[in-house]
Amino acid sequence: MKKLKLGYAPTRRFTFSAEDAFRYKVTIRDKIESFGLPIEIVDLEGLNEEGLLYDDNIGADAIIERFQQEKVDAVFFPHCNFGTEDTVARVAKALGKPVLLWGPRDEAPLEDGMRLRDTQCGLFATGKVLRRFNVPFTYVTNCRVDDPVFERGFTNFVAAANVVRQFRSLRILQIGPRPTSFWTMMCNEGELLERFGIELYPITLIDITRAAKQQEKKNSPELLETIAYIREKLDTSEITDEAIIRVAALKVAMKKYAVDSGSTAIAIQCWSALQESIGIMPCLANAILTDEQIPVTCETDIHGAITSIMVQAAAMNQAPTFFADLTIRHPANDNAELLFHCGNFPVSLSIEDKPKMRRHFLFDDHAPGTHEGEIRGGEMTLARFDGDHGEYSLFLGKAKGVEGPFTRGSYVWVEVNDWPLWEEKLVKGPYVHHSVGIHANVIPVLYEACNYIPGLSPDPVDPTEEEIRAWLRGSGAK
Repeated sequence: MKKLKLGYAPTRRFTFSAEDAFRYKVTIRDKIESFGLPIEIVDLEGLNEEGLLYDDNIGADAIIERFQQEKVDAVFFPHCNFGTEDTVARVAKALGKPVLLWGPRDEAPLEDGMRLRDTQCGLFATGKVLRRFNVPFTYVTNCRVDDPVFERGFTNFVAAANVVRQFRSLRILQIGPRPTSFWTMMCNEGELLERFGIELYPITLIDITRAAKQQEKKNSPELLETIAYIREKLDTSEITDEAIIRVAALKVAMKKYAVDSGSTAIAIQCWSALQESIGIMPCLANAILTDEQIPVTCETDIHGAITSIMVQAAAMNQAPTFFADLTIRHPANDNAELLFHCGNFPVSLSIEDKPKMRRHFLFDDHAPGTHEGEIRGGEMTLARFDGDHGEYSLFLGKAKGVEGPFTRGSYVWVEVNDWPLWEEKLVKGPYVHHSVGIHANVIPVLYEACNYIPGLSPDPVDPTEEEIRAWLRGSGAK
């Protein structure tokens, strides 16, 4: 993943200690670098003698120019003392990027009664001016540099900024229309572009069929590498060599189309025309691409592809997503549900050393190309971007894997806090039977990211909105 560029603009005000502000500028930077996040810091060094934002008469334009030239993705304004709120607001407004506001907790007054920084007071002032400028911002509770609340809030903000960065440049490769009977997969392409800047790059099933057949003939290094991967990672004893080659060729063709078109996710019509044209299911190809951070959603689910990119970015692209149907309730656990799809979950998530590559168990042609087996449990986030009637929201909930009966396809049983509540929310909408899962808690990240995406409302079911806010403040549990 390309590193996120963070504008670092520490600020002070002339009426308080310049020496202490400079000291905190260095201390805070050392601290955020110690977190080990994949970020590149763009600072103010060289713009003035201190590398601090403090003089509106000469400061704002130069800072804006530097951050724009460096193409920063977000900006952090640590208040090293009271700060210069008007300059902070001008810079933030001009950049239009996610903004983090925080300052280190003040020390006790000196023996003579003087105070060195009054940082908290300045945060109140800057927050008000940012509102005047209509600048959305993230705030982390005024605390000491070594306080876990600062690390939690900073890390959450960086991940949220990564979601916003990838959401704002989102292009989805659409391979074929939705299946005829799947009205749930309808989406408003024009509205997605107008509201969110999300682009679709549509191609036909004829296009991808032709490209896959061309890849079969090329015997390219990419094709040979994919064939070797399939044979190494999966039990292919039920599948012919010809089918393995065709699945590999489809995967290579899909990836080439995605890369060449600048698409970061794919939505494919996975049945049934594709089986008639090349004789395979794309499930395993989808699984391999999702493991490679190009998530693929089935049944041309555009909103599912959007969700996949958001969830993947929330984990800083450090874990694969999986795209699942919400299917049936657990036979013995009233709060558990089966997450399933035909055979598309990432191979890296399988509990077996060599899960099976199989023929599709449901359709009459039983075409080869599925990847079946249970995936690991543990703590997960489940999410769904969706909308209708011009209103969009992001469903968010946490789950954990539990034991359940064997079933065909890719699957995992999960338990939630209150399934009837989840079911009611999902049925009454605007959601559908598809969700995106990830083995990470990214709910606070996605909740915060919605702050910077006008027209998208967070819709958490567990934890609640107030519980998320309390956790970020350090005053409650997740």
